[in-house]
Amino acid sequence: MAAIRLGLIRRYLRPYKRTVLIGALALVVVNLLSVSIPLLVRGVIDDLQDGFAVSDVIRQAALIVALATVMGGVRLWSRMLVFGVGRQVEASLKQQIFDHMLRQEPGWVQTTGSGEVISRATSDVENVRRLLGFAVLSLTNTALAYALTLPAMLTIDPWLSLAAVGLYPLMLATVRLFGGRMMKQQRRQQESLAQLSDLIQEDLSGISAIKIYGQEATERQAFAERNRAYRDDALNLARTRSTLFPLLEGISSVSLLLLLALGSGQLESGRLSIGDLVALILYVERLVFPTALLGFTLNTFQTGQVSLERVEELLRRTPLIQSPVQPQSMPSRQGPPAAAAVEAHNLCVRYGGAEREALHNVSFRLAPGELVAVVGPVGCGKTTLARALGRMVEVPAGALFLNGIDITAVDLESLRRQVALVPQEGYLFTASLADNLRYGDPQASQEQVEQAAIQARLEGDIKGFPDGYSTLVGERGITLSGGQRQRTALGRALLVQAPLLVLDDALASVDNNTAADILQSVRSQQDRTILMISHQLSAAAACDRVLVLDNGQLVQQGHHSELLQQPGTYRRLWEREQAEEQLSRAA
Repeated sequence: MAAIRLGLIRRYLRPYKRTVLIGALALVVVNLLSVSIPLLVRGVIDDLQDGFAVSDVIRQAALIVALATVMGGVRLWSRMLVFGVGRQVEASLKQQIFDHMLRQEPGWVQTTGSGEVISRATSDVENVRRLLGFAVLSLTNTALAYALTLPAMLTIDPWLSLAAVGLYPLMLATVRLFGGRMMKQQRRQQESLAQLSDLIQEDLSGISAIKIYGQEATERQAFAERNRAYRDDALNLARTRSTLFPLLEGISSVSLLLLLALGSGQLESGRLSIGDLVALILYVERLVFPTALLGFTLNTFQTGQVSLERVEELLRRTPLIQSPVQPQSMPSRQGPPAAAAVEAHNLCVRYGGAEREALHNVSFRLAPGELVAVVGPVGCGKTTLARALGRMVEVPAGALFLNGIDITAVDLESLRRQVALVPQEGYLFTASLADNLRYGDPQASQEQVEQAAIQARLEGDIKGFPDGYSTLVGERGITLSGGQRQRTALGRALLVQAPLLVLDDALASVDNNTAADILQSVRSQQDRTILMISHQLSAAAACDRVLVLDNGQLVQQGHHSELLQQPGTYRRLWEREQAEEQLSRAA
């Protein structure tokens, strides 16, 4: 497993190996200068014992300042190089994850949960960035610091040097102990902050419901509880930090005192000069920061490797719905698209993990320009049929054809330009009404946008808005009514002029008269085949044909008047709808 992780790290760093190599060489220069400066200070102090000339002191001091300045500049440059690699990997990974998510089928994204995906794309990628930036830099710097500093110390006095750094393993153990706890506490603090932010976002989106049901006190209490949890987590993290850093300072001070105590005896015996003792003090101080940082670095390294595996697991996930390796092209047409012909031959669809098929041996044919309704009880497979036509769910080869071409043999992007699917809950983005309408064709002109709005019977509402087509649609279309959201989603589909228009109960929030006007407007163009899924059988009565689904099977099909003459699902649904309308009028 460790070899696999190191292999992943090398693979991510490979595109930037030149930059990493230069950064490593710069760290070598920094550490060589760090070792040489205390030796120069030692020489100056020892020379001062025999008297000194002001010019010599100034010259040597200038040399030390110059070397320190160069060392600082090179250190800054090396950090920029190595940290820059981490930032480049972070940006590249986020782009890869986003592109990968766009290739996944909607069902997987919905069942996985947006929170999990966002966590991997943000927190885990951030940990990978720290691994490839901070951790790599810190480990390299610590290794070089010890590799170059310890030999220099040992040449001055081996036993005194070992005694001075003898407490450093205790410092490392302390950091490892507290560092792991700090990371867990920091993670809990971030989770508490996320929960607090989620509540604020949810309450702002649902402020109307809070007001209607008078739940201000309940939401206030919920916020207070989450706010206290965040405060407690933040205080726990602060306490751990406040304990750790004084401990590290204390261990460092004890090490320095030990060096001074033992070094004074060496001075009296003449085995050590004042310059030697000062150089050892500088070397010991120089090793304090890398040693303390090493504990944090190891924790960061381990966390980063786990996050790296989580990101890789996500990127290795193969979409169930993919374009074929050698896709068959759809026939290209000049001018407005012609209505599509649709055929289903024993279509079967089963969702992953489901015991039974959502659609079982469904066969039908839609003639070009035909308006066909799909009706049936709740859960009979109507929405699955709509999603199958756009390959939003996987369908078997040889089961569904568009203009005589198997849809599984067509490139997904090409197929979805031929099929405009309008779901019941059309998603609207936080953008202007015009931009939401032209979402399927961002280059559409304003005239095309307005024509689509007219067809969707939305132009009257837009004229009532102060900013017209520039009206900003709130998150998920919250600033619009249910009917306005559905008509906006419908207008978006109409603007792309796809040969097949699939309405998945997309007019459920629109009154009957407006729905009839929309269907008449769309149908009059004679350039679309329309499949309309509806729970309102009165709307189905105006269609050319009706397909009746029950338990995933096509049990009836024909014209409304024909189906009423036959005993079965359609007549039972019709009688129930009529009875409900009579009860509604009586009430």
